[in-house]
This record gives sequence, C-alpha cells and structure tokens, in this order.
Amino acid sequence: RAVSLTRAALVLVHPEVKNWIKYARFEEKHSYFAHARKVYERAVEFFGEEHMDEHLYVAFAKFEENQKEFERVRVIYKYALDRIPKQDAQNLFKNYTIFEKKFGDRRGIEDIIVSKRRFQYEEEVKANPHNYDAWFDYLRLVESDTDAETVREVYERAIANVPPIQEKRHWKRYIYLWINYALYEELEAKASKRTRQVYQACLELLPHKKFTFAKMWLLYAQFEIRQKNLPLARRALGTSIGKCPKNKLFKGYIELELQLREFDRCRKLYEKFLEFAPENCTSWIKFAELETILGDIDRARAIYELAIGQPRLDMPEVLWKSYIDFEIEQEEYEKTRNLYRRLLQRTQHVKVWISLAQFELSAGQGERLQRCRQIYEEANKAMRSCEEKEERVMLLESWRSFEEEFGTDATKERIDKLMPEKIKKRRKLQAEDGSDAGWEEYYDYIFPEDTANQPNLKLLAMAKLWKKQQQESEAAAVDPDKDIDESQT
Repeated sequence: RAVSLTRAALVLVHPEVKNWIKYARFEEKHSYFAHARKVYERAVEFFGEEHMDEHLYVAFAKFEENQKEFERVRVIYKYALDRIPKQDAQNLFKNYTIFEKKFGDRRGIEDIIVSKRRFQYEEEVKANPHNYDAWFDYLRLVESDTDAETVREVYERAIANVPPIQEKRHWKRYIYLWINYALYEELEAKASKRTRQVYQACLELLPHKKFTFAKMWLLYAQFEIRQKNLPLARRALGTSIGKCPKNKLFKGYIELELQLREFDRCRKLYEKFLEFAPENCTSWIKFAELETILGDIDRARAIYELAIGQPRLDMPEVLWKSYIDFEIEQEEYEKTRNLYRRLLQRTQHVKVWISLAQFELSAGQGERLQRCRQIYEEANKAMRSCEEKEERVMLLESWRSFEEEFGTDATKERIDKLMPEKIKKRRKLQAEDGSDAGWEEYYDYIFPEDTANQPNLKLLAMAKLWKKQQQESEAAAVDPDKDIDESQT
C-alpha cells in the first residue's frame, strides 16, 4: 500500500494522463480492482470535459472489458465519443468498433457506425454551416435512428443558417430544408399543428418582394386541404397571389377550384390570371376549354377573340390552332374558313396553307376536291415570292400527294411540271474574323414557273445533254470493236 500511496502522490504532483493510467494499472495488477476503478473515475473527474484525452478513456474501457463489465464499457466509449472532437478520437472509434465486433450484437455495431457518422457531419456543418448538402445527409441519419426531439433540434439548427444573399439561386437548396422539416412533422411525427407552424414560419421568412417559391405556397395549401381546412388553404393561395403573383400559383389555385367544382371561382381566377399575364396562350386556351365544357359556346368564342387580339402572345400558333379546332368541333365551317383567312393575313406560312387545304378536304362537302385544289393553287401563287424555297417545295409535295390520291392524269401531269429541279451549289464561307473558311456545298431549287429561272433551266438541260453525250463518247472509245460489230450487225 505504501507504493500505492506513492503513486497517488505522484499523480497529484505530475498529473499527466500516462501517470494516472500507470497508477490504475498498478492497482489492477495487484488485483485491487475496486481501487483501480476509483483511480480511473478520479482521473475522469480531474480532467473534466475541457481536457479530455482519448487514451484515458481507452484504458478505462479496456479495464472494464477485462472485468467483463460490457455495459460499463459501452457507457465509457459513448460518453467519450459525445465529447471529444472527431479529429482527436480516431483511436477511440477504432477500439470501440473492435469491442462491439467482439462482444456486441448487430445493433451495437450499427450504433457505433451511426455515432461515427454523426461526428463527421457535425464537423462538416461546423466548418461550413451553409453546406446544405451536409445538413441533408445529417438529417437523413438522425431521422432513421433517433427520437423526434433530436431530429427537431437538428432541423432547427439547419434552418437557422439562412443564406446571406437575397438571390433565389442561393435559396434553392435551403428551401428544401423547410420542405423536409414540414413533411417530417406531418408524415413521421404526425404533428399537424407543428407542421402548420413550420410552413407559416418559412413563408414569413421568404423575401416575397424580391422572389418567392410557389412550391412552398402550394405545399402549404395542399397540407391544409388534407387537414380538411379549406378556408385556410384558400387564404394562403389568395395571399400568395396578392404578394407575389406567379403563373404556377394561379395554375395551382385554379386546379384546386376545378377539383372542388367551383366554376365561378375558376372564372374569376382566370380573369385575374389573364390580367396579370395576357400573353400566356395556354391560359387563354384553358379558359376557353372550361367554358366549352360548361356548354357556354358563345363565351368560349369571345375568349378566343380576346386572345387573338392581344398585341403580344408567347405561342400564337398554338392559340390559333386551338381556336380553329374549336370551330371545327362546333361544325362552324364558314367561321373556320374566316379564321384561316384572318390568320393568312398575318402569316403566309406553308403549314397554314396546308392545314387549310386539309380542312377543305375533310369538310365533307360535295365540292371538297375542287376547294382543296383551289387552295393549293392560291398558295402556290402566294408563295412564289417566298425566300424559303424549302417551304415552297413542302407545299408542292403536299399538293402532289393530294393529286396522286384524288387527281386525274391531267392534274398529276400539271403538278409534275411544277416540281423544281434540285441542284448542288457551292458557296464561300468566312470565319468570324473575316478570314477565308473554305467552301460549303448546299442544295438549291429552280422552279419552272419562275420566268427568271427559264434561262437557268435551259442551261441545265443543255448541261445534262452534254454530259450524256460525253458519257456515250467515252464508252465508245473504251470498246471500239463493239461499235464495229454493232454496225456490221
């Protein structure tokens, strides 16, 4: 015991970790296990949490392992791992893993792996609190392994790291922390009141005057509907349109009212939507389709008329097609023809002419073939001045397909005479700096109808004849006996 007292005095004079460990091992060697445990406990208390050393806890854990006190071992390791920084606890992790593999079950091994990963994520988010991907990984880990309060604590820490710049691109990852938080509260924790608080806190945080996230408003409204609280859902979407109107918000609100069969509300929403974005062709079409479904044909037609009268549209061709299809469905063929003529006053695109011809063909009247042929004739005359020769060729090919199916020999012969000659040409290319970039081959079309092209066609025919004569001459030069035999024969 005198030696033991000497060592006790030594650790007070020289309180290094190695001296405490030597003292405890001395007691253990002489089978004073209770004294050895007290030495370790005094050492832990002496150094406290500010000066923790992994070597002390590894030695303490191995002592308890030798005493078959496995639960004590786990407590020591977990206590140390929760308090010692990751970079200073590598040996601690290693020994804890070895212990669990030797004496623990599957759950114990999983616990240490989770603990190690938690340490890693803690270090990452401490180094960069705005690393939202690290927060996502950390949250997935705690959601799968810990209680709701711990998960909430991590979520609160994560959402506290608001992006420092009020630009939407910096908020795109951050906003999903809020979304995941709300979904966790609703689906996992089953806490509807907390879910509502999460959504409302997020919507208050967003700088709506600069930008917003329509998905957040819509998710909140859908949550209130699941809670059978329709007034709150409508209030949220109405607030969103008042604060920060966006196409997606209008569409989501209209879709909600459509599902509820509140058609008068849908009309009012469409009117506000089109006041906000009169160039949106899709909204005009949807509005007209709604009135068509409700049986108000005159109202639908009036909506289409308002739409095509807008000075600026994002997809006018889609709008006009929808209007034309609407009149065809109503079997208003004269109105359809008038629409095509009004459209042709705005554009002479070949697809409009072909569509008009196909309409006349399918109109089901006795003069449909004559009407269709007249449209092709008119289109061909109108497109003679067209700079895009491919469009003119497209029209003639469509006309030829029509004549092959419905025409006579005379009409087929006529369209064949209208078809152009396709010739290959070369043109010089220039780089951006004006230097020579070589030559490029391309195809051009020569139309027989164009009087300016008549000399070109004659020249082309003469060139073909000359080429044919050259080929015949070359063939005769290669086999002169053949010509003699043929002449004798």
